[in-house]
Amino acid sequence: MRDITVDLLNELFTYDKETGKLYWKAKAGNVKVGSEAGSDNGRGYLRAGINKKQHVVHRIIFLMHKGYYPEVLDHIDGNTHNNRLENLRPASRSQNQHNRKIGKNNTTGYKGVSYHQRTNKFSATICHNYKYIWLGRYNTPEEADKVVRAAREELHGAFANHGDQ
Repeated sequence: MRDITVDLLNELFTYDKETGKLYWKAKAGNVKVGSEAGSDNGRGYLRAGINKKQHVVHRIIFLMHKGYYPEVLDHIDGNTHNNRLENLRPASRSQNQHNRKIGKNNTTGYKGVSYHQRTNKFSATICHNYKYIWLGRYNTPEEADKVVRAAREELHGAFANHGDQ
């Protein structure tokens, strides 16, 4: 996005702060003035073309309003289509990972909790600074979840996501 300026973005788009959507202000290629900017890229993010390059809409919005382009932008609520400015925050890659939803292959229903078949107990783990920390084994998934949640609050702070969003 080095070739894109705030002035250019303000020429091309209007931003609806209530919905977090971008609309084309100027005709660009085959888009119509007033139409919503961006289409899903197949990975859950909206992308719009500027100067023959695709850019994610949430980064366009952030640059338009904050004037800079952070390394990583985090959607606070985890909804990649919610591009309201108050739902976007700069983050490190590690912080962005802390805010991930519960994994699709999770079988316990609790983030950071897995079943340990050999002991018939539930293991609790958390990742911090790209390192996994083992928090012990517990008789129930609820007990393990309680420990993981406390560790997540302490270590991940504002980026803690317990998976129930």
